[in-house]
Amino acid sequence: MIRICSTDDVPKGAAVSADVDGTQLAIVHGEDGNFYAVYDVCSHASVALSEGEVEGCTLECWLHGSRFDLRTGEPTGLPATEPVPVYPVEIHDGDIYIPAGADGRPMPSNGVTR
Repeated sequence: MIRICSTDDVPKGAAVSADVDGTQLAIVHGEDGNFYAVYDVCSHASVALSEGEVEGCTLECWLHGSRFDLRTGEPTGLPATEPVPVYPVEIHDGDIYIPAGADGRPMPSNGVTR
């Protein structure tokens, strides 16, 4: 398990960027109260998703408005047509963790890699 940050570091309805062993992640506190982790690069325009807006269980890219479902990584709004990797999140004692693979890097749960 890789500790990312404290839950207090991510206000509800916000996203923060985290570099996890060279993998850029957007850690999101969804409006549903759950925490999510997605690859922090839009599959359409290669910009940081963590700088976008959270709405419900979606994250909107700030540049062109592509939306991604935080649970599946699937695009829910154009112009993006390709999903982004999503990573399982575990909360322990107020801290956010991502499971690591054998190589120590985070492993996406939806099978999408970048």
